[in-house]
Amino acid sequence: MHTEATHAFIRLYKKLPSELKEKTKKALRLLESNPAHPSLGHKKMAGQEDIFEIRISKSYRATYQKVGNTAILRKIGTHDLLRNP
Repeated sequence: MHTEATHAFIRLYKKLPSELKEKTKKALRLLESNPAHPSLGHKKMAGQEDIFEIRISKSYRATYQKVGNTAILRKIGTHDLLRNP
């Protein structure tokens, strides 16, 4: 799966601590190579037709919209931030 980031995702990513940036890079590499990898905790977001969530760390998640074979990265943050994916 190919990934592309929205401006909102990039803005939120830049605010992350270095440790979380590294974890994000690792999770995105896994998403590109194997979206079903168990460590991603990949799931469809409730109430959303084509928006999915992956696990970055225990507290952080990233959301993306699937368009064909592309994951358009939308947001990254804690569960509170992701209430509006």
